[in-house]
Amino acid sequence: MRIRELFSGRLFPRDGLLTLVLALLLAADPAAAEVLRLAVQKTGTFAWELEVVRTQGLAAKAGLELEVTELASPEATRIALAGGAADMILTDWLWVSRERSLGRKLVFKPYSTAVGAVMVPKGSAIASLADLDGRTLAVAGGPLDKSWLLLRALALRSGLDLAERAKVLYGAPALLYEKTAAGAADASLTYWTYSVALEARGFRRLLGMEEVERRLGAEGPVAMVGYAFDESLAREHPGLVERFFAIADEAKRILAASDAAWAGIAPRIGIDDPAQLALYRKTYLDGVPRRRVEAEEADARLLYAVLAGIGGSTLVGSAPELDPGTFYKGLVAPASPDR
Repeated sequence: MRIRELFSGRLFPRDGLLTLVLALLLAADPAAAEVLRLAVQKTGTFAWELEVVRTQGLAAKAGLELEVTELASPEATRIALAGGAADMILTDWLWVSRERSLGRKLVFKPYSTAVGAVMVPKGSAIASLADLDGRTLAVAGGPLDKSWLLLRALALRSGLDLAERAKVLYGAPALLYEKTAAGAADASLTYWTYSVALEARGFRRLLGMEEVERRLGAEGPVAMVGYAFDESLAREHPGLVERFFAIADEAKRILAASDAAWAGIAPRIGIDDPAQLALYRKTYLDGVPRRRVEAEEADARLLYAVLAGIGGSTLVGSAPELDPGTFYKGLVAPASPDR
């Protein structure tokens, strides 16, 4: 597996058939290796998994050669995919659906249901969403961040417009993490990795985004993030795509079982505290999708409508509904039954 760095910056098979499929995929001839180009955020969980793939030699066993380009941000990975410099990235179904509305036939396969949370200091008097009225709220991302829009939509159902009533600080998650830890905000809506980091520093969860999604109507944990790739890749190279997903699932199984694998990842995360690493591990594994793709798609369609209603055309363009072809429905079935 070749890695190019451009910027500094309980999955278990349900039945014997799937086990056989995965075994056949992983037994591919290394001499006939096919190349798959991946653009990944250097600090993201995808990079963690690919480190396991590399150290365990999973790609070679599957007859794949992975060319990995590490980039500084999710936006950069999208540019790489859109520009033809990568075959696959991690992103959200919202972006994939919008690209489809513009004529680019991308597809989305669920990757993780791990989402962020509204975090407050341990001794904070803030006890509910309503208590954010008049408070300083740090929001990772910007005004069109999906978690922020969903939080706003939930608050609006009780008559509270957080965009107007709270003092909102937008910014990069790393910067806002430092500001929040230093006491510059009363609460922070941030990504799950930073939520875990704040929790390790004594902060508590006021409201997790999975609860926000549920209160907005979702039936289960929603995989907001997934693999995105052009449907032509799956049509023209189905073995390539399925073999990659097989080794990605294998990497997840290793991360579920191996302390040593997490010890190897810890330097990438930048932590050396075992308790904090255990929090990362638990949250990551809790986020592995366990529902059928049809259930994921139904909840995504519902949340898309919520996002379109509050974000408007600036967010979704001219497509007020989730494009019906957004979700990839390929050979490999979900690895475990509905929750």
